[in-house]
Amino acid sequence: MTRVQKIVLSSSRDIPFNKLVLSQSNVRRIKAGVSIDELAEDIARRTLLQSITVRPVRDAEGVETGMFEVPAGGRRFRALELLVKQKRLAKTAPVPCVVRENGIPEEDSLAENVQRAPLHPLDQFRAFLALREKGQSEEDIAAAFFVAVSVVKQRLRLASVSPKLLDVYADDGMTLDQLMAFTVNGDHERQEQVFERLTQSYSKEPHVIRRMLTEGAVRASDKRAQFIGLDAYTEAGGVILRDLFQGDDGGWLQDVGLLDMLVAEKLREQSEAIRAEGWKWIDVAPDFAYGHTYGLRQLRGEQIPLTHDEQATRDALQAEMDSLEETYAEAEELPDEVDQRLGEIETALAAFDERPQAFDPEEVARAGAFISIDGSGALRIERGYVRPEDELRIAPESDAETDPAEGPTIATRAEHDGASVVADPESPAAEPEEDDGIKPIPDRLMTELTAHRTLALRHAVGENPDIAFIAALHALCLKVFYRYAQDTCLELDLKSVGFSAQAPGLADSALAVAFDARHQAWVSALPKEPADLWDGLVTFDGDSRRALFAHCVSLSVNAVYEAYNRKPRALAHADRIAHAVDLDMVAAGWTPTIENYFGRVTKARILAAVREAKGERAGDRIEHLKKAEMAEQAQTLLAGSGWLPEPLRTPGRDVLSAVESDAIDAAEAGADAAGEETAADGGETAVVEDDEVTEDESVALEAHATAAE
Repeated sequence: MTRVQKIVLSSSRDIPFNKLVLSQSNVRRIKAGVSIDELAEDIARRTLLQSITVRPVRDAEGVETGMFEVPAGGRRFRALELLVKQKRLAKTAPVPCVVRENGIPEEDSLAENVQRAPLHPLDQFRAFLALREKGQSEEDIAAAFFVAVSVVKQRLRLASVSPKLLDVYADDGMTLDQLMAFTVNGDHERQEQVFERLTQSYSKEPHVIRRMLTEGAVRASDKRAQFIGLDAYTEAGGVILRDLFQGDDGGWLQDVGLLDMLVAEKLREQSEAIRAEGWKWIDVAPDFAYGHTYGLRQLRGEQIPLTHDEQATRDALQAEMDSLEETYAEAEELPDEVDQRLGEIETALAAFDERPQAFDPEEVARAGAFISIDGSGALRIERGYVRPEDELRIAPESDAETDPAEGPTIATRAEHDGASVVADPESPAAEPEEDDGIKPIPDRLMTELTAHRTLALRHAVGENPDIAFIAALHALCLKVFYRYAQDTCLELDLKSVGFSAQAPGLADSALAVAFDARHQAWVSALPKEPADLWDGLVTFDGDSRRALFAHCVSLSVNAVYEAYNRKPRALAHADRIAHAVDLDMVAAGWTPTIENYFGRVTKARILAAVREAKGERAGDRIEHLKKAEMAEQAQTLLAGSGWLPEPLRTPGRDVLSAVESDAIDAAEAGADAAGEETAADGGETAVVEDDEVTEDESVALEAHATAAE
C-alpha cells in the first residue's frame, strides 16, 4: 500500500513592517477596485483581515538578509505604508505574513489573484441586509464599505425580492438586470406571477418585466398625481412603486382609485372659491374634451387696474429683472442665487399680469366656468361661458322707420265684403292712395329696391379686394368671437368651429396649448362689442388682418376621417392644403407609441412600419414576437426615426427609407465593432485585483447608482 505524503503548509509569522519591501514580481499592473486610501481606512477600522505572502530576501551568496519581499498583496502593503506615513501605524508594527520558500514569486502573485473566488452578488446583498437587521443604518453601511448610500439602498432592495426569485438568480436562472427589474413592485406574489408569465414568453428583457409589474399603475408624472402631490397621496396610504436602478420619473402610483378620490376632493375644494364668484354653474372634471368651449359665448371682462402700491411693486420688480439681465447678459451660466431670483420675479410679474378679469354681474348670473387640470398638473380655470339656453331672447329685427301702428305690410289684412283676407305677397301690390302725409315705403317695393342695391354692392365689392377681404374677415370674426351676433350682411358661415373628434391627450398637447393661446390673444385684441368690430378691423394693419383671417379660416378646417361620413374629395383637398403649408407632423410633436398606434394595429402593420423605417433585418428580428412584445420593440426601434403612418403623411414630404436606415445601421454596427475591438485590446492586460470587493455585476450596480443619482 503506497503511503500518501502529507502536504506541508507554508509557515506564518509576524514580521515588523519595516522589514517588508514590495517585490517586482507582483503581476498586478492595472489599478482596479477599492483605492489605497479606502483600503487603508478599512484596515484602520477592522485591522488586517488577510495575511500577506512574503519571501525572504537573500544576498548574492544566498544568505537571508533579514528583509522580506511582498510578491502578492501589494495593495495591502501600500495601504499599511500609507498608515505608517500618516503616523497611525508604527514602523515596527508586526504584520501577519505567510512565508514562502519554494516555487516562483510570479506564480504566487498570479495564483492569489486568479484562484480567489469573488463573492456572489446575492451573498453581498444578503450581507448588507444582515448588517441592516443588526441595527446599522444605510449611511453606516455605506461609510464602512466606501460606497454611496444609494448603492446600499439598491442592494438592500435586491435582497428583498421574492426568495423564490433570489434562488433562481443564485442558480443563474436570470441576469442581474432582470433581478433589478423585479424590484419595481415589492409584492412577492405579483413578482412570482410575472416570472411565471415570463417563462412562457420569448421576450424577457428588463423593460418587459417593469411594464408587467406596473400594469394598471399611474405614472408619478401624470397630471393628476402632480395636481394632488405625491406627499398627499402617500399620507393617505397610497403606495408608490419605485425603480432604484434607472430613471422612473418619480415612480408609479399603484392605488388608482385613491388617486382619483383625492383629485376629486381637491378639485371640489378649490372650485368652491370660484363658485362663490356668483357663476350660474360650475363644471368640474380632471379633463374636458378638446374644444369643449366651442359653441358657447365667452364673456369679455375688464382687466382690474392695479392700485398705486401694486403698480409701484410691479415697476420695482421689472427694474430689478432688467438690471439682473443686463448685468449677466454676457455670462455663459447664471449663478444659482441669480437664477432663483429671476424665477421668483417672473412668477410675481405673472401674478400681476394674469389677474382674473371683472365681469358684469348680470352676465355672471347667466354664465359659468370650467375647472379642470392642465397638462402640468396646475388648476385650470376657464371663466365666463354662456350656454345657448341661458342666452337672453333676441327680439326679431325690424325696420326702425316702420310705424308700429301700421303693422306688417307683406301679409296685411283687408276688409272685403265683410270678410278678412290675407294679401298674397306674390300678387302685384296696390299703389297707395295719395295722402298729404309721407307713409313708409311698402315692403314689396323695399325688397325690389334693395335687390338692385345688393347686385350693385356685389359688383362694387367684387372690384375692391381690400374691402371684400375686410368684409369676409368681419363675418368670420362675428362667428368665431361674437356668438349669435347678426351684424353682417354676408351670408358666410363656419360649419366646423367645434372639434369633431378626440384623441387621448389631445387637449393637453403642445399644439392645443399653442392654438388656444393664439385664440385668446385675438380675443384680447378685438373690441368687446360686435358693433365696434368693423371699425376695429379697419384700424388693423394689413399683416394683422391677414393673420386674423388665417386664424378664423383655420377653425373651419375639418380633415377628420369619419366612418359614417365618407368625404374623399374633402380629404384630398386637405392633402393639397397640407402640401401647400408643408405640414410636418414630426415637427408638430407626433411620434408613434404603443398607445397611439402600435398597440391598436395588427402585427402585419407593425412589421411593415419597422421594415419601412429600419429595414428588413430589423423586421426579421421581431417577427417571432407576440403582439404586445412586438409593439414594445417597435416603439423602441422607431423612436426618433421620423416614421409616420400613411394618414399623417404630407404629399411631397419624404419618409425615412429602409435603404437609408440600413446604411445607418451598418455604420453603427461598424462603430460598435470597432469599439468592441478596442475594448478587447485594452482588456488583455487587465488582471483582477487581489483585494477587490466587487466584480462585473457589482460594477453594473455602481453604474446604475450613478445614473439614479
